[in-house]
Amino acid sequence: MPQEKIDLVGPGIKVHSVVRHGGVMIHAEYVGPVACPQCSSEQLRTKDRFVRKLRHESIGTKNTWLYLTLRKYRCEDCRRYFRARVPGLLPYRRSTEMFRQEIFMDHRDGISQQQLHRTRRIGSATVERWFHDHLELKEKMFSSRLCPTVLGIDEHFFTKKQGYATTFCDLQKHRIFEVAKGRSEHSLHSALMRMKGRERVQVVCIDLSSSYRSLARKYFPNALIVSDRFHVVRTVIRHFLDTWKLLDPVGRKNRGLLSLMRRKGENLRPEQQARLERYFEQNPAIGMVYKAKEELCELLNQKHRTQKDCRPLISRLLYWIDQLRNSPFEPLRTLGATLSSWRDEIARMWRFTRNNGITEGFHTKMELIQRRAYGFRNFSNYRLRVIVMCG
Repeated sequence: MPQEKIDLVGPGIKVHSVVRHGGVMIHAEYVGPVACPQCSSEQLRTKDRFVRKLRHESIGTKNTWLYLTLRKYRCEDCRRYFRARVPGLLPYRRSTEMFRQEIFMDHRDGISQQQLHRTRRIGSATVERWFHDHLELKEKMFSSRLCPTVLGIDEHFFTKKQGYATTFCDLQKHRIFEVAKGRSEHSLHSALMRMKGRERVQVVCIDLSSSYRSLARKYFPNALIVSDRFHVVRTVIRHFLDTWKLLDPVGRKNRGLLSLMRRKGENLRPEQQARLERYFEQNPAIGMVYKAKEELCELLNQKHRTQKDCRPLISRLLYWIDQLRNSPFEPLRTLGATLSSWRDEIARMWRFTRNNGITEGFHTKMELIQRRAYGFRNFSNYRLRVIVMCG
């Protein structure tokens, strides 16, 4: 038996023998310091000895049992009887904390409860209980965190019965800060009031959601609201495609043309550009709409601009808003009204490069967590797993 493996039993534990018989059985004795838990006195008298059989951290692929000899004492000062307390072993438990941590790590990394039941010889319910205990312990470590300076807010689907949930993401450190059920101010009020340091938030990144914008203004008073570039560009493309549908309902159903119209012009191959040009020769109005879409998207995709650089960009944005609001097509007028309502938040995109792409990536990981658990019904359990695994 390697000596370094035996040393991992714990501090103050003397190993007497190691036996291999259907596993590894370690016979040891606690010889560390002992003090009275009532008065902290070290004037003790030994009254009895007993052996505790404990599951311990596995050695290689072998299951390990620890037969630990302990003493019962009487304090000479306060006359109280007690049993020795061992570091890494809580009272009334039949396993060491090292073994419980091992089970938590294995189950977190994807090993199922049934597989752990077969290999580690513990019940499936025990695996779930230990896993949940460690989640609660780690969540308490995160509960005292202050709000991040750069916060991303977005929604994601939870269940058909309970609807949507809202994700609060730390965009600076790339981790989930909080998950709350619902997406309205009424449902999120209690979760937002529990957040500490809301005045620290400097930037809030959201999609084009009016409810989230009013929520950010109310609960994060010192923060600047920045629109998420992906959602803004997607909104622009969707309204231009709706305009194309009004001009050419038949051509709009062509999947090949639809794919070309959605892409950036600079990403098209020469033969694809030639196909679009032939289509625009037959439909010049659609060609003008496509050109306007490309110019507006190019304007919105500007990044890393200084305050001086933003001034001409703001003029161009206001020009496009005016043109869209005076358009004869209803989708473009709606787009103009939307951009006008969000013009301040959109203009800040050119200065602040953070976006909710980080939050969307965590949503993918949340879906994997739900899929691995075959779905969640209890939102508290779901929140615990998300915060610990994505925090």
